[in-house]
Amino acid sequence: MDFSCEYRCVGTGETFPIDQVIYRSPKTGELLEVEHDLDALRGRSAASWMKLFDERRGSNRWPLGSGIWGKKEWVMPGLSEDSIVSLHEGHTNLFWAERYGRGIGVDDLWIKLCGNSHTGSFKDLGMTVLVSVVRQMIRDGKPIQAIVCASTGDTSAALAAYCAAADIRSVVLLPQGKVTTAQLVQPLANGAMVCALDTDFDGCMETVQKLAEEEGIYLANSMNSLRLEGQKTVGIEIVQQFDWEVPDWIIIPGGNLGNVSALGAGFDMMLELGVINKRPRICVAQAEAANPLYLASQKGWDNFEAITAQATEASAIRIGNPVSYARAVRTLKKYDGVVEQASEAELAEAAAAADATGTFACPHTGVALAALSKLVKAGTVKKSDRVVVISTANGLKFTDFKIRYHEGAIPNVESKSRNAPVQMANDYEQVKRTVLSSFD
Repeated sequence: MDFSCEYRCVGTGETFPIDQVIYRSPKTGELLEVEHDLDALRGRSAASWMKLFDERRGSNRWPLGSGIWGKKEWVMPGLSEDSIVSLHEGHTNLFWAERYGRGIGVDDLWIKLCGNSHTGSFKDLGMTVLVSVVRQMIRDGKPIQAIVCASTGDTSAALAAYCAAADIRSVVLLPQGKVTTAQLVQPLANGAMVCALDTDFDGCMETVQKLAEEEGIYLANSMNSLRLEGQKTVGIEIVQQFDWEVPDWIIIPGGNLGNVSALGAGFDMMLELGVINKRPRICVAQAEAANPLYLASQKGWDNFEAITAQATEASAIRIGNPVSYARAVRTLKKYDGVVEQASEAELAEAAAAADATGTFACPHTGVALAALSKLVKAGTVKKSDRVVVISTANGLKFTDFKIRYHEGAIPNVESKSRNAPVQMANDYEQVKRTVLSSFD
């Protein structure tokens, strides 16, 4: 069947081809969205789509083993397979957080471990699509010299890795001193040009948008809708892992907010094509130190004001002026959504408590877990609800956060789950006494 997609302006309905270098509507300034030919996609039944996607899961046939490209018809149907740059992204574990859930009052809690990916975050899901499209654009003669992004860490890692695999130059703008060592070394190792700017993420974002206006520079931030096409598969994959059943709630950390609208887009597509018949509710979780969406939700959506985000352990969502605000609000309204926030103490304690039940949660997952706990206490989330928390990054990127927590070195954090090593001599009797006394 002949499937296709194009950019569309939500406000005017104006459309543009996918291989055009464009991010906003020339008339309205609104961010564009990718629109698929749903009539063509309806030519295959919902049952047939589900069967096809289930058959492809884990396939060794290139590139269908990828969690993204196994759903190619729903993501980027016009892309030639030899342009695809895939590092086997997607198909990440849906962790049954039974012990942690019982502790906070939820019987059916799951954590979608998007950080179990090639570069350690959910950003791989969108970057495989964007870099693949750019690779085809270059092959078709488009004068693109490099792909550029502003980042708080994870986007830069994904961009650098996929560009390295595609042999395309990558340029990364990072806020100086505001990303972890692991997040900094990833783009350096993959050969990106890394520019550490003496500003925050919002300052980097302002600069990168100007840079993207230069000839030959292509923008990779989530204001580029290609990224969202890959990220929307998170929702599709969750439903597939539940044998095509929809959870009651999804809790997702929010910074620049592209992931929120991407999540909604995946569910919208499944609804349109008859794969599901209901929507989950969505909660966007923000750090209290970087909470412009939360503040707007308290005052009314039309009263959004950018803020200067303050220091937070959840550094990847330290964003005060999210470019995808309008998209996120549309999604929240459609999905009966709510916004909650978490203090530094709340996010740190939630991450540590979850770790003690078998996870290794990044601080952003801690924000989502803390928000969930508040929703449970308020009665908004019920004990019997099936809840999925989106874990956006691998905890191994934030080992310094973990070490400082267990050393009791994070300001204003009690470290209730602190677990420090016991120093002792190499003496068997002392080791025996120490171990056995711990059983008392």
